Parts: sequence; C-alpha cells; structure tokens
Amino acid sequence: MTPAAEAAARRRGQLARGHAAMLAFSASIAGSFSLGSMAANAIDPAALTALRFALAAALMGAVVALGPGLRRAAFAAPWRWPLLGGLMAVYFVLMFEGLRTAPAVSAAAVFTLTPVMTAGFGYLLLAQATTRRMALALAVGAAGALWVIFRGDAAAALRFEVGRGEAVYFLGCIAHAAFTPLLKRLNRGEPGAVATFGFLAAGAALLFAFGGPRIAATDWAALPAIVWITLAYLAVIASALSFFLLQYGAMRLPAAKVMAYSYLIPSWVLLWEIALGRGVPPALALPGVALTLAALALLLKDEERA
Repeated sequence: MTPAAEAAARRRGQLARGHAAMLAFSASIAGSFSLGSMAANAIDPAALTALRFALAAALMGAVVALGPGLRRAAFAAPWRWPLLGGLMAVYFVLMFEGLRTAPAVSAAAVFTLTPVMTAGFGYLLLAQATTRRMALALAVGAAGALWVIFRGDAAAALRFEVGRGEAVYFLGCIAHAAFTPLLKRLNRGEPGAVATFGFLAAGAALLFAFGGPRIAATDWAALPAIVWITLAYLAVIASALSFFLLQYGAMRLPAAKVMAYSYLIPSWVLLWEIALGRGVPPALALPGVALTLAALALLLKDEERA
C-alpha cells in the first residue's frame, strides 16, 4: 500500500470512529431528556447540575490518573477550561429549567436547532464552510426531526406555540452550539479524557461558586428516588461518557457534522419514552425516523469535501 493510500485509510478510519462516537453520544444524550423531565421539578437545576459536574469530574479525574495523566499541555492557557465548562454549565442549567415545563419531545425539538447554529459558529471560529450536500443533510434531518416530534400530525405542527420552557432551553442551546467548535479551536493536543476532565472540573467550580445558596438550600435527604437515578445517569453516562464522546467526535469531524447527530435525538427520545412506559409513538412517526437516517447517509457521503 502506498503512503497516500495508507493516509487515506487512516483518514477513513478516523471518520468512521468519529461517527460511531457521535451515534453513541446522541443515544446517551436522549436519556437526559426523558429522565430529566421526570426529575426536573423535584430539585433546583443549578444544584442538580453542580453535583452532576462534580461527580462526572471525579470520574474523569480517575480515568485521567489511570491513563494519560495531567501533563504540562493541560495547564497551557488555563482560561480555556472555565470558558468551555461555563458554556456547558449554562446549557445544562437552562436545559433542566426548561424541562420543568417543556415535555421531553418538545425540548428535543428545540435541540434540533443546534446544528444550524453550530455550523454558523464553525464558520466563524474554524472557517468551516458548509457544502451543498451538508446543507441538504441538515435540512432533511431537521424535517425528519420535526416529523418525529409532531408524530406526523400536520395539525399539531401548525398549533405549535413556543412556551417558556422551550424559550429558556433555546438560550442554553446557543451555548451548546458555541461549545463544539470552541472545543476544537482551543485544543492544545491534550487527550480527550484530559480535556473532558478540565472543563468538567472548571464547570463544577463555577456552579458551586454561583449556585452555592441553591445547593445549600436543597434538602438532599428528602429527594425522591428518581432524582438520584437521574443524577447517576447524568453524571456517568450523559456527562463523563457523552462529553468524552463529543470531544472524540469533534476532533475527527467538522463541527456541523458533529451536531448533525442531534437530529437523531428526537427518535432516541421516543424510544426512551417507550422504554420508560411514557407512551408509544404512532406509525406516522416512522417516516420522520427514516428522514433522519437519510440525513446521516448524506453526511457519510460528504467526507472528502467537508
């Protein structure tokens, strides 16, 4: 095999692993919507997010200690970690504040606006242009996601009104959209686990600093079981693991492609809702699932131009 062929094969392997990471990321994040909507009204969002970040940072700290360790590069430009951690802290606090009134699938609908915003931030921060095929994929994915969210009911789509929860969560999605390209722009060569630990620890510190009174006022012993179940899931799966997957995917794929996987989240949310016994979607929702898969197929064919 020629050096050029070997380089192309390595590139294809990196892309495949990046897509696999983002597929797992979308499935794990979807659980946050279903479980979060069940626990959101039982605990203050800042308190929940602070403890979540602290637990996830401790977990990733152990991974770093057993793996690559903290090297000098991780301490270069330390302001990076509060910036990245702050963006994710804002996102999650506003997400759970929104889930107090917004249904899980409605919140997932708002999240589907993130890829378009991410593409904009990707252009501004990384000069990543969106090809025609990628733009088509984003449009098809958005259509499929909306179809799933409204379960193929055009009348329900026409009646859609943005409530307070959806509006609050949209502000959080802006922070999430900026996070993905910034993650790549600010990387100084540190491994994904180290970067994940850095912004989780910084995010936890910010949340404890600014949300201290809410955390102190929380009656932790009186919280229902669903809060602790949700917290465990959020800390291990939807924080430490999903952040690592996002970091892994963002270093191998363009920012718009990374967040394009959010178009799968409404479909994953519906599956979570079924698994949790919270409703079964009608067969009319299936064409929407097919459209989201078609969008991903378009993205997979666009590797060399992106």
